[in-house]
Amino acid sequence: MEQGRTVDLYVLPEGCISNILSLTSPRDACRSSVISSVFRSAVDSDAVWERFLPSDYQQILSSSVYPFPFVFSSKKELYLYLCDNPVLIDKGTKTFALDKSSGKKCYMIGAKELSIVWGDTPTYWNWRPFPESRFSEVAELLNVCWLEVRGRMETRLLSPSTIYVAYLVLKFTDSAFGFEFPPAEVSVKLAAAGGGGGNSGEEEVKAVYLNPIGRQRRQFGVYRRIGLFSRSLRFGHAMRRQEPVVDAADQQPQQDRQIPKERGDGWMEIELGEFFNEKGEDGDVEMSLMEVKGGNWKGGLIIQGIELRPKKAK
Repeated sequence: MEQGRTVDLYVLPEGCISNILSLTSPRDACRSSVISSVFRSAVDSDAVWERFLPSDYQQILSSSVYPFPFVFSSKKELYLYLCDNPVLIDKGTKTFALDKSSGKKCYMIGAKELSIVWGDTPTYWNWRPFPESRFSEVAELLNVCWLEVRGRMETRLLSPSTIYVAYLVLKFTDSAFGFEFPPAEVSVKLAAAGGGGGNSGEEEVKAVYLNPIGRQRRQFGVYRRIGLFSRSLRFGHAMRRQEPVVDAADQQPQQDRQIPKERGDGWMEIELGEFFNEKGEDGDVEMSLMEVKGGNWKGGLIIQGIELRPKKAK
C-alpha cells in the first residue's frame, strides 16, 4: 500500500462496516449513524447489537420474574429496552439493566436481600409495599440507635474490566429524624467468596451525611441525647446541651461532603464506594453503611436497595 493512502469506508460491504462498529461502543456506534445511510443501516443491524449485549443476557433474562410484554423486532430494540426498563430477576431479589452508553451490566439488590441489623424486629423496622419501588417490599426504619446495612454480590455476575460504583437507594419520610449527626460510615471492598477469610482488597471507609441539608443544624448548637439507649423528648427523656465535637469529618470542605442526591426515578442515592472488577474472579464485593457511634435514635429512612452500576467517564 502506498504511503499516506487512505481507505474509503463507503466502498466496504455493509457487513464489514457492521463488524467494525460492533468493536466500538453503543454510544460511538449511534454517533456514526449520522455519517451516511450505509452507516445508519449497518448500525441498526442485529450483528452490531448482539455484540453490545452481554454474552449471558439470555441466561439472565431466563430468571425474570415476569415474562416480557412483547417480542422485540431487533437486538437494538431489546438493548434499548433493557437500558430503560430494569428487569426483576432471581425470584424478585434483584433487578438487571444495561448502562446505555457502554452496555455494561447494572444491578440493584433489593432490601430483602440485604443484611439489616434488627431488620426482622417490627419495633425497629417495617417491611411494606411501596408504589415507587421496583421490589415487592421496602425496609422502613421506625426507630433504632444502631443503623447497620450490608450487601453482598458475586463479582462474576458483573461486567469484567469495569469500575463499578455502589449506591444505597433511599427515601426519607416527612417525619424523619436523627440524621443530623454524626455522619454515617460507608465502605466497599472485595472479599473472598462465601464470606471466608483472605480479603483480596483493601477497605476504604468514608463519612457520608444522610441528612440532605448537611450538618447545618449543628452549627447552631445541637441537643445530644443522654446515654447510648436514650430516646428523644417525645419519649419523655431529658436532653442536655453539648458543645459541638470537632472530628475529622468536620474538617472536610463543604463541597467534599457526600449527601443523598436526587435520582431520575424519584428516589435518592448516596455513594458507598467504588471498585474495579477485573475478570469477575475476585469472589464477592461487600458494601456497607453504618451509623453506630452516636447513640442517637433515628427513624424515617426508607431503603429500596443497593445499586451497582459502571462509573461514568468524566
